[in-house]
Amino acid sequence: MPRSFDLLVIGDANPDVVVGPVPPTLEYGQRERLVATASLLMGGSAAITACGAARLGLRVAFAGRVGDDAAGAFVRTALAERGVDVTALATDPERPTPLTTVLTRGDDRAILTAPGCLTATGAQDVPDRLLADCRHVHAGSFFLMPRLARSLGDLFARARGHGAATSLDTNDDPAQRWGPELLGPVLKSTDVLLPNAAEARALAATLAPASPAPGSPEGDGPECGPAAAAATTAAAAALARLGPLVVVKDGAAGALAHDGATLTRTAAVPADPVDSVGAGDSFDAGFVAAVLHGLDLPAALSFAAACGALSTRAHGGTAAQPTWDEARAAALTTRPGSHA
Repeated sequence: MPRSFDLLVIGDANPDVVVGPVPPTLEYGQRERLVATASLLMGGSAAITACGAARLGLRVAFAGRVGDDAAGAFVRTALAERGVDVTALATDPERPTPLTTVLTRGDDRAILTAPGCLTATGAQDVPDRLLADCRHVHAGSFFLMPRLARSLGDLFARARGHGAATSLDTNDDPAQRWGPELLGPVLKSTDVLLPNAAEARALAATLAPASPAPGSPEGDGPECGPAAAAATTAAAAALARLGPLVVVKDGAAGALAHDGATLTRTAAVPADPVDSVGAGDSFDAGFVAAVLHGLDLPAALSFAAACGALSTRAHGGTAAQPTWDEARAAALTTRPGSHA
């Protein structure tokens, strides 16, 4: 039976104030410093993924919550202007819209988020009709929405019961606990897990603690090199044994996927980034779109890497998200995914 939407995205939507590059040390005591740029942009991992998928031509609906305030109106308008259906974007009458400030320096960033109504976002914000009327359900920012986290496994199971596939990008856990008691049950109904390399190592260390090699990095810094690569691969394999296909974003090292038996890699798409905010979310959009278009795993991985790289051409997470043709052309310039 035909579905009204290719993709339903569940999760966070908020304005991002992106400032930078910031000086190495921030000064208090009423000191004022000047920075080169500051922008008010569409933010939230789930919202950026939704915008990226719509830009790639998917029919996208969004379910979540904003406040009854100017920030919420900004979010609703920004999503709709990018082709995302916001019929299921609820308005919280009591709590404010989340707000995030992103401080950038080079290819790194610090993120400060006031959660607002994210703490109230839950299953009640996801209409049953949408779970039954889409081909794929994606959720982002798992650890920012504890109420939704407790019910996401059931939501995913219901979506799968209607024939939809599911994917999850947990993003970072501000508490650094990585919630095995919440996340473990959700992974049983998750088809694709989409962490970055640091998150993959941290998740594996918590959910499958025997997997990382002794002394290997576990996600608490920008480690690179053979040890970090080996730890990331081991983490992906361990997480895949819990059920989902694990697709790991690894910056300049490209990306990899592990299904518990086979490892697939792709090289990074060359880029001269202006701003890497939201690149991982655009990668998520690219991977889901590629799979829904029927691309095989190596091609989908390369396509997603292209979407992530191209999104860094401008400030913010959505301004430079590519079209399908742009991403396809960029993906074809990389070497095909390799298997191990």
